Amino acid sequence: MALYGETQPVVESFGTTPYEYEWAPPCEKISIKELGSRFLPPLYSLVFIIGLLGNTVVVVILTKYRRLRIMTNIYLLNLAISDLLFLFTVPFWIHYIGSNEWAFGHHMCKLLSGFYYLALYSEIFFIILLTIDRYLAIVHAVFALRTRTVTFAVITSIITWGLAGLAAFPEFVFHEYQHDYGESDCRPLYPEGEEDRWKRFHALRMNIFGLVLPFLIMAFCYSGIIKTLLRCPNKKKYKAIRLIFIIMVVFFIFWTPYNLVLLLSAFHTMFLGNSCEQSKHLDQATQVTEVIAYTHCCVNPIIYAFVGERFRKHLRVFYHRHVAIYLGKYIPFLPGEKMERTSSVSPSTGEQEISVAF
Repeated sequence: MALYGETQPVVESFGTTPYEYEWAPPCEKISIKELGSRFLPPLYSLVFIIGLLGNTVVVVILTKYRRLRIMTNIYLLNLAISDLLFLFTVPFWIHYIGSNEWAFGHHMCKLLSGFYYLALYSEIFFIILLTIDRYLAIVHAVFALRTRTVTFAVITSIITWGLAGLAAFPEFVFHEYQHDYGESDCRPLYPEGEEDRWKRFHALRMNIFGLVLPFLIMAFCYSGIIKTLLRCPNKKKYKAIRLIFIIMVVFFIFWTPYNLVLLLSAFHTMFLGNSCEQSKHLDQATQVTEVIAYTHCCVNPIIYAFVGERFRKHLRVFYHRHVAIYLGKYIPFLPGEKMERTSSVSPSTGEQEISVAF
């Protein structure tokens, strides 16, 4: 989602499009800026509400009922925390886009921009870890019994957050509060003479970590999983294979358009020249693909947690015991007491792994 000034052709907003092109004369993008300030805040408000609800439910269920004794659950918890960290920054960007002014000062600009990218990279990395975890559990089950421990999960999670922090470190360094042309912005300020190099590095980094690396790992792991499932007499194997394809397709539908537009924007002058109209089309494409990409934080709880039978069981128990029982006092037709009795089976029986794929 980009916020555009009247004389500066491209000004970053939402920490996602750190590109400025020097034009002669300046390329006016007032209409794109006004369009974004009108339509993007409601869309991102919807993403914020749905994502906050879904990921909060995941955190509550995992910590309340599963006690984090399983490696998969630890990765799921970290994935939800990554999404919540991203969602924490969203209200600030909504205000920025709606008012066309950055009102939170220099330090908040650096902090929120860094957290924004830290959340994006950690989300992708934990999705990769969940894929590898699933691969080990199915394809190398004997080896997985020794390696898929809580200690290993905690260590790999700490390392993953460290790698995400390294990937996001340039955003903590280069994002600055800037007041130019009568407007206050939060955008990257790269070293003079190295702007193009850093812009292209940013785009390549996002494409490598956000598209190429996940694709290669998912292709390898899921192909091995499918081969193993096809040899297995389990009646649910076709449902599992279908879900595998859904996970892969959803991920790449959400992320591929944005990464490709980001790459094209970075190398815009090399491929398309200094065309104002083409730059405007790229800005509009960036706005659309960003909306698609960042709604992925709303989908993560569904495809990685809610599809598990045991997770849904714990969710029903939580609802009956902590929501329906109280709503039944105020809503006569909601049988709260009956729900509580039918859900009296303790969810803590057995510490089997939440099935995130089957």
